Amino acid sequence: MNKRILAVALLALTSGAALAQPEEVQYNPNSIDPIAVYEQHYKVKVWRQVDLSEKQNKGFFARNGEITKLMLDLIKKGELEVYKDDSLRTKFTREEAIASLVRNQAVDYPEWNPSEATYQGDIRKFNGKNYEAQVDNTGVNPEESPNGEWAVTQQGTALTFEARDVTRLVVNEDLIFDKRRSRLYFDVQSIGMQVFDDVAGFYKQIGIVRYKDLEAKFRQYPDKAIWFNRQNTAQNKNFADAFLLRLFHGYIIKVENPDDIDIIGMIQASGGNRFEGVFEVYRQENLLMEKEHNLWEY
Repeated sequence: MNKRILAVALLALTSGAALAQPEEVQYNPNSIDPIAVYEQHYKVKVWRQVDLSEKQNKGFFARNGEITKLMLDLIKKGELEVYKDDSLRTKFTREEAIASLVRNQAVDYPEWNPSEATYQGDIRKFNGKNYEAQVDNTGVNPEESPNGEWAVTQQGTALTFEARDVTRLVVNEDLIFDKRRSRLYFDVQSIGMQVFDDVAGFYKQIGIVRYKDLEAKFRQYPDKAIWFNRQNTAQNKNFADAFLLRLFHGYIIKVENPDDIDIIGMIQASGGNRFEGVFEVYRQENLLMEKEHNLWEY
């Protein structure tokens, strides 16, 4: 009897322990076509810098059909979520996302006062618009301006980045070799938009979106997500298919590493200069190509 009770108790304990163990995640929720962990023979995460002004990438940057135009429009309408970084763990609120797209912050100028003397170049607000004094004047209504004393100005108005301001994308993707199918897959995780900061003198990130969400929008709006084929417009493609066919060109700027720094940063940290970092970028590209070739023998 005691042995039976002991056996039941042990069974209950082992069952409880089994239930308490967290289930291992086998599929990446950010992947469009996830590959189970147990099917992965090799995996590495890389970041590619895609220059949209480059000839090979012009299909994504056709005038009035820019991929960045669609992305910005979707973010402004609240149809595409923006993340704080490419870990895709923390989202911006819609207000924060839109604020990140502002190029020039709005300036709140003083209201026009009919008794105030204003001088050429002064800016005053009147009925929701900003006016700039063209000549020294006192008491002249900005909306009337019989002799052109005032002119409407866009100074002080908040301006957001336009599609052609965003000239660079950063594509974050996992390179996975599927051992069952004996094939290398490029699993795009996120895309970041970058603009050049004239004041700081370098590119800055203005928004990172999950590619799985963006790809769904490419399919939802096929008339706005057109990759332009300069050789044969009968073969224009959806942006989603263009990514699937790898019709873009991007330099590898970062390979997953414990210090979480880019390739040039790693070279400079070890005493090298920026030029050596550029050569290292090409070397890493060749190493990955060689790795892919060797994996095909698996």
